[in-house]
Amino acid sequence: LLNASLLLLSLSASWLCLWAASHSSPVYALASVWLFSHLGNTPFALMHEAVHGVGSTSRRGNEMLGIVAGWAFPTSFSMQRLAHVGHHQRNRTDQELYDYYLPSQSRRVRNIWLYAGNLLGLYWWSVVLGNLVYLLAPWAYRSRYFVDRLAPALGFGPYVADLVKLPVLRVWCEIALAFGYQALLFYWLDLNALWTLACYAAFALHWSVLQYADHAWSARSVRDGAWNLKVLAPFRWVALNYHFHLAHHQHPKVPWYNLPKLVDPAALQPSFWRVYFSLWKGVRPAPPMGSPADLAFLFPSTDVPADGAANQ
Repeated sequence: LLNASLLLLSLSASWLCLWAASHSSPVYALASVWLFSHLGNTPFALMHEAVHGVGSTSRRGNEMLGIVAGWAFPTSFSMQRLAHVGHHQRNRTDQELYDYYLPSQSRRVRNIWLYAGNLLGLYWWSVVLGNLVYLLAPWAYRSRYFVDRLAPALGFGPYVADLVKLPVLRVWCEIALAFGYQALLFYWLDLNALWTLACYAAFALHWSVLQYADHAWSARSVRDGAWNLKVLAPFRWVALNYHFHLAHHQHPKVPWYNLPKLVDPAALQPSFWRVYFSLWKGVRPAPPMGSPADLAFLFPSTDVPADGAANQ
């Protein structure tokens, strides 16, 4: 009931932002774009709960929560679930490492992935455009060229290789419902195309950064390779404690409202902005798997926190 209510509330708030951005003065429109960029994290976080099976007490309710929450992204819940399970299996391994580059990899290409994908928002756009390809031509998405050449070149090779194994009709229907929801909103709210694009571009920037700021420079560990980021409480609440990402990776079946209990207040919590600005320095040579967090890079040499220092 709590999660369903939050989903309805967050969707309604996003409708208001889209409408205000399209029909208000430029000042209010810009404020609506900024607010939309944050509110979009709530349905995504609820879909994330459903991915782990803790969005509802019933299996059917969990599926419905995930599917409807996916409309706001827009994406297929089935695809997101499989991709996120893969993330928990590959986290900080050579297959999912965007802040470092391996000896066999081009530093320039990896920087393009980091800057364009995570810092400039193209990560979100690539997911949505990939879904559009699946909607219009599922055979093209599932082709050997897309799976073996294009997806690896964009950094999504292992994920797409998994996604093409999903039932085609189910995925297609979920994507069709998601894009249908977006089209209905555009018509129903009489939205302005340019301001609507601005809203989603702002969300793309925020979402794409957050997806890696909570991992960058952390320990090369599948389970412990994440951060409990320090952010202002209202922004963490809107994202349903998504910033407590280390706690989530260590306890993926714990619902969002119980994550704060698992965060040690005396442990290191780098701020979101510290990690964000450090990413603009570019990728670094990858340390071996099992290496600890790269605190010497994340913090200036005179400011490296001692073990147990919090809230840096």
